[in-house]
Order: sequence, then C-alpha cells, then structure tokens
Amino acid sequence: MRQGFIKVAAVTPKIRVADPAYNTEEICRKLEEACGAGAKIIVFPELCITGYTCGELFLQELLLEEALRGLFRIADCTSGKDALVLVGLPVEREGRLYNAAAALWNGDVLGLVPKANIPSYGEFYEGRHFTEGNREPVAFGKKQIPFGTNILYVCENVHGLTVGCEICEDLWVASSPGTEHALKGAVVIANLSASNETVGKDEYRELLVKSASARTISGYIYTSAGEGESTQDLVFGGHNLIAENGIILNQVKNFGSETIYSDIDIEKILGDRRRMGTFGSEPESSYVKVPFRLNMEETSLTRDFPCMPFVPGDEAKRRQRCEEILSIQSYGLKKRFAHTGLKNAVIGVSGGLDSTLALLVTVRTFDLLGLDRKGITAVTMPCFGTTDRTYENACCLAETLGVSLEEVDIREAVTVHFRDIGQDPSRHDVTYENGQARERTQVLMDIANRDNGLVIGTGDMSELALGWATYNGDHMSMYGVNAGVPKTLVRHLVRYYADTCGDGRLEKVLSDVLDTPVSPELLPPVDGVISQKTEDLVGPYELHDFFLYYMLRCGYPPSKIFRVAKIAFAGQYDNETILKWLKTFYRRFFSQQFKRSCLPDGPKVGSVALSPRGDLRMPSDAGAALWMRELEGL
Repeated sequence: MRQGFIKVAAVTPKIRVADPAYNTEEICRKLEEACGAGAKIIVFPELCITGYTCGELFLQELLLEEALRGLFRIADCTSGKDALVLVGLPVEREGRLYNAAAALWNGDVLGLVPKANIPSYGEFYEGRHFTEGNREPVAFGKKQIPFGTNILYVCENVHGLTVGCEICEDLWVASSPGTEHALKGAVVIANLSASNETVGKDEYRELLVKSASARTISGYIYTSAGEGESTQDLVFGGHNLIAENGIILNQVKNFGSETIYSDIDIEKILGDRRRMGTFGSEPESSYVKVPFRLNMEETSLTRDFPCMPFVPGDEAKRRQRCEEILSIQSYGLKKRFAHTGLKNAVIGVSGGLDSTLALLVTVRTFDLLGLDRKGITAVTMPCFGTTDRTYENACCLAETLGVSLEEVDIREAVTVHFRDIGQDPSRHDVTYENGQARERTQVLMDIANRDNGLVIGTGDMSELALGWATYNGDHMSMYGVNAGVPKTLVRHLVRYYADTCGDGRLEKVLSDVLDTPVSPELLPPVDGVISQKTEDLVGPYELHDFFLYYMLRCGYPPSKIFRVAKIAFAGQYDNETILKWLKTFYRRFFSQQFKRSCLPDGPKVGSVALSPRGDLRMPSDAGAALWMRELEGL
C-alpha cells in the first residue's frame, strides 16, 4: 500500500446451492488463497454463502440460520488476516428478509449493507423474497452491527482508503448507491453480484463497470456468481472485473470460478478528485463510518504500466486515435484561418518528424477549407548542420503534397550576424545553435508578412516539456498545431498518414522521415551524416513522455514514477539510466517553464497539455528543490 497501491481481489468460489456449510468452507479456502496472494480488499459474490438461486428456500428459517452461522465462521477465518472481506448472504431483520453484503475484518462483522434496489422483472424475482434496504444505518443483532446502505469502511492508517458497497442491481439503476458513496468519500466501490449470462450481456456489464468507475472516479471491484449456481433457467458465468477511473485493470469471462487480482491506485484517484473538485462536498450526517486498519507494506505490483501511455497498444484503437488527433489539429487550424480570413500559410520544413506532421496537418486544413495547396509555402532553410538526406526529404515532401516550396539559404545571414555580435563561428556553443534557430524564425515571420499568411508552429509537447526549443526561435509561431502532441505520438501520426495516404511516393518519403534520427541539425554533420542527435543530449523521448504523463496526468511524485518506470521499461533500460533521465526531466521541466508561459495558441488533443492558459498555470520561477531532493534520495 505504499505510494497508494492496494491489491484487491474479486473471488468467485465454486458453490453448492442451499448448502451454507459447504459454501462457507469454500469461501474460507478462497479467502486464505487471496490473503496469501497479498490482497487487502477481497470481494465475494452476492448471496454466495447460500447461493443466489435458492428461490423459495430463502424463506426457510433453517437456511437463514445456517447462513448466519456460516457468516460468523468466515468472520473467524479473517482473524489475524490483513484484509477487508465482503461476502453476500440473506439476512432476516424484524420479520423481513434482506439481500445483504457483510464486511468482515480481523474476526469481526463490521457492517451489513442491504441491497437498495430489488429487481422484479424478467428472470429476476427477488421482490418475492427480499425487501429493499434502509438507507440510514440501524443496529443489527446483539453485537449492534450497523445495518443500512449508507455505510463506509474507513482505513484509519492508509490515507484516503474508504470503501463503499453496493449489490448487483444497484449498479444498473439510474441513481446508484455507489455514486453517493463516492460523493461521501469512498474511493473503492465493491459490487457483490449474481448477474446471469445472455448473449452480449458481458459487453454491457463491462460498459457499466467502466462507466461507474469513471463517473465516480473510483476503483471498482465487481464480483459475480459463477459455477455451482443452479442452471435450471439461467447460467452464471463468474464475470469478474476490476476497474479504475474508467479503465478495466483485469477481468475474466470463463464460465467458471476464478479469482482475479489487480492493484488500485488510491493516490491517483484522490489526485483526480482534487482536480475535479466535486467530491466530498456534501454533508455526511446520514452515513456511518466504520474504522478498520491494514498493515502498511509495499504492494507487489501486477498491473501493467504501458511504456508509451500516450499511444494505444491496440492497432485498431491506435489508428482511430491518430485519425481523431489529426482532425483536432486540422479543425483547430481551420478555425484560425476562417477567423482571420487569410488564405496563405508559411511553415519551415526540415525533413524531420515535427515539421512533416505540421505540414501534413496544414495540407489537410487547406483541403477542408477548399483552399489551393499552393497557398502553403514550405520553406527549407539550409545552414551549417543540414544534411542532404533531410534537405531532399523536405523538398520531396513539398513537391509530392503539391505545396509551394521556397529555399532560403541562411548560412550567409547567420555568418554576418555572428560577425556583428562577435561570435566565433568555430565555437559551437548555445549562441552558435540558437542564432540559426532565431534566423529561421525571422525568415518565416517575414515571409508570412510578405504573403499575408500565418506561420505554422512545428514544436511538439515533449519539446515544450523539456524546454527543447530556442526562445523566440522555433519556440514562436502564429499557431502551433503540434503543441498538444507528444513526440512518441508524432511518430505514429506520421506512420498512420503514410499507411493511409494512397500515394506510393508520399509513403516512401514519409517512411524515410520516420527512419531519420531526431535532430535540430544545428551542428555540422560528420561525413554527411547527422552528428547531433537530440536523444543523446536530453534523453530518450519515450522515457520523457512516460515521465510527463505520470507527473501531470496522474500526479505521481518522482519516487513513484521511478518505481513504475522500472516495471514499464524492464529489460529496455537499466535503473541507473531511468534515474539519470528522470533527474534531467525534472530539472528541465522546472527551469524551462518561462518558455511555456508565453506559448502561441495551439489545440489541446489529450488529457495532458502544457498551455499556460489552460492546463498548466505554473509560475515560471517555481522551485524544483522539493522534487530534486526526493530524486537524490532514490
């Protein structure tokens, strides 16, 4: 549970209908197994002590008494265990029967939550036996156990860990108890269910669980009845799911009895709620909060952390995402042209990835507007570091796309400028590099003035995060179409364009651009080959994009990013390399905010953005000492 990770389990035991003694022993066996695997919250299905499909047998007092005995036997089994356990059973109170979920911890029954919504339609006849649960908790039995829907289980020694409970149908109704639990502070919602299988129902059930966890910004544990339930009229598949904030972390659809595990990130949930600002604002007078405790220890993580969080792993989803992003970029630029009434665009093309993507987006925009592509002026500006390969690719791109190409060799202008300021051309320092970048921006701006056009920015979000842009050089434009796109995604967008353009020549040149090392080309080449590779200087962009995502989107501190990065990049980068570039990331991220504070306009395309007018209102002189101290302690 250190750093907010808590292992949870959704457990479907193999039961016998109306045999609480057998089921109790099976539940205890599964409980021992889940505890042995390190699970701290363990959820069993609805009515699993008796079986969901008992029908009229629920009215038999013998069954109810045996179910209670089973409950206390399971409670005894939790003695000395480091877990909160939720298990379903029928409970009689004051002459009425309730479908309830019991919370067990360290030998005690902490509370009983009755089902709030009782279905009486189709194949479900629960209303024949069960009563809808009371909201405000009352006492149950001699032990005065809280009984009601409005109960939360609060872990006293794990910050933010509060658990709420609902039962099957409660998830399917318009206003679920889980929503109110979340608003009152629950970050984990457990659903004890007995949902039968019909064609396509598994997909709908998955959608409901994803939606519930997304709406409530919570971890959601859904455990369903499976093998052993009566198949007289229905079949139960044991479809178990664990979700977090709209993402399925783990699930099983096997028509059997299986346990699934995952690690819910409590800190991330709390961070998202702080950003949202709509949780915990309602009065809690109708709720009972029951305390429990868990041992503080490091969770052995089993969940996946994709090494490229901005890039969908599934090819179909990736292609869909690429099309969506290209549309966002193009329609953003389209609005700017429609607003200004201009019909010309100016863009510096280097033969690299970023300028290629910006050119493709601009072409797409002109096509949307019905403008002549010749109104796009692609400017190539060779200087000291330009190689034949990138120059030829830039020219080929312009020709193939049917835009205007203009070449402005800036070697002489930069040389004169160096002479004017007393810069030795043989001294390849930051002045040498930035002088070229600023000259290129000046050329673009002046051509735009000449042609009454807009300068289209090419810099991407990863460069902005690292400050890898020359202030008032490539940092500046009139609209930055790539400002919301991380470098790892730029590559896939260009690849998608190449795969779908239907032009063999364009596909060929785009493929060569993709194979070209990322470089600003500000230092002279060696034997005609690029000598200045960006990733050799600032580190691999796939690492920096990973760091950026988990810092801004998830709110992780450096130590937690380091922990998950070691998992994500295992076998690809050693720990020392990851830590080296993580330090570089934080140092540059804080020191370069002044460049982001005066960014040109550009479209946001994902959940992480760096605009000073939107997502990142960060002071330019904020200190990094707190973060760097944690890094030095790793």
